[in-house]
Amino acid sequence: MPPARRRIRPDTYLFFYFGFAFILLLTHALYFDLPFFWDELGQFVPAALDLFRSGAWVPRTTVPNVHPPGVMAYLAGFWLLSGYSVEATRIAMLLLASAGLLAAFLLAIELGREDRGAPALYAVALLCVSPLFFAQSMMAQLDMPAMVFTALALLFFVQDRPLASAAVSAPLVLMKETGAVAPLLFAAWLIREKRPRDAAWFLIPLAALALWLGYLTHTTGNLFGNQEFTRYNLFYQLHPFRLMVAFGRRLYFVFFEDFRWVGTVALVWAWRAGGMFRSRAWRVSAALVAAYLALLSVVGGAVLERYLLPVFPVLFAAMAAALARAAPAPRRIAQVLLAGGLAAGNIWNPPYPFPFENNLAFTDFVRLHAAAARYLERFAGSRTVTTAWPLSAALTRPDFGYVAKRIRVRALKDFTPSSVDALEPGATDIFVLYSRDSEPTWGLFRTPLLADLRSRFYGYQPQISGAYVERRFGLRRVAHWQRGRQWIEIYARDAGVTLSAFTRPNRAR
Repeated sequence: MPPARRRIRPDTYLFFYFGFAFILLLTHALYFDLPFFWDELGQFVPAALDLFRSGAWVPRTTVPNVHPPGVMAYLAGFWLLSGYSVEATRIAMLLLASAGLLAAFLLAIELGREDRGAPALYAVALLCVSPLFFAQSMMAQLDMPAMVFTALALLFFVQDRPLASAAVSAPLVLMKETGAVAPLLFAAWLIREKRPRDAAWFLIPLAALALWLGYLTHTTGNLFGNQEFTRYNLFYQLHPFRLMVAFGRRLYFVFFEDFRWVGTVALVWAWRAGGMFRSRAWRVSAALVAAYLALLSVVGGAVLERYLLPVFPVLFAAMAAALARAAPAPRRIAQVLLAGGLAAGNIWNPPYPFPFENNLAFTDFVRLHAAAARYLERFAGSRTVTTAWPLSAALTRPDFGYVAKRIRVRALKDFTPSSVDALEPGATDIFVLYSRDSEPTWGLFRTPLLADLRSRFYGYQPQISGAYVERRFGLRRVAHWQRGRQWIEIYARDAGVTLSAFTRPNRAR
């Protein structure tokens, strides 16, 4: 029988919160002024600025969609106190992530009450060094906040505090709509335990989400904000092949990548050898992880790994608890291997395509674009720059941290031949080409079979080369920057272009 739960003084919570905040702020201090990346500048920061500056709950300067306004409201409130800046935004998200570490710590304590040692501290350490959490903890996106409130809702539920769990689930679903999986699961669990009155509390978060969807429908005329978003995120994945691939990707990322296979081996051993993970708390937690994995294999056309952040507190708590039951020597080896592998994943890029935001590769992407933006801001003058999103958006709004004044841009969707060939060659004076994904120059994904599957089921097309730009538009390369596998290049006409007067750097600062 697990030991009785001790009452914890409020100042103890504050001690750990400020300790976690100190660690996060210190380890991310180099990135406070890092301009915004991809979906930050494409959706979430513009939506938060619309709320901050004009009180618009449904965004006006970006395309509205189903995402609730919780994170945007949090940022707008923080900016009311601090003023708007990139630095304030990074700090606001890190302070929220610190609450997530505290919630994960308390959840790990609750789940590991029968284990010796301090597995909860090790679980938080794993979360801290995990590449996905480390990167997402400073980014103005929805998934880290969803992790914070999922961990809190689960903590209160396994403590048998359904009202508190339901109350926390309300902000959860207003942070991200997929968070509704938690209150639905908790309600179903209580009904199965013949506790319908307790289950009824979870109508609160579902009502909160319904109110948001009603307001969105009233404002936009579409239940999910816009038709394209609905088609891509709800129906695109329903093809059997894409479903299979998505579920395989989810399992691989959660249980294998970044040396998590070490923890997975420990989980299997502890479950088979010691009868671990069979308490109500562990069964509820495992059911929540399974529900998230299933849901996020079906919805979300991009199948981004950041969607899985809400399962990480449970995953690392389970791995830490499993390792705590091993003999001292193998336990230490496995703990060092797992933590070291996760830490290395922050700077080591896998030999296959992956989203830059999964680790610190996104900072290379941003710094390359910032270097090119400074170059263009100084030398492009009144000429129009042709490039693809998201750089096209970064150059047009100083809010995003790249430019001090707007640059004229002709925006492309991407750099595929079908997009670029629609341009009039003689009307293009400056063209910026860059690596939009982490495609390695070798590997399985370049074999004819996988290339054909990517083309057939995902519409994949390789992007154009610099030689293609020079040949089609009559331009020449005047600047180039590179960081690892990522690069960015500027092309301009020979005659009368001041860009060529600038010294050509090899690396972005």
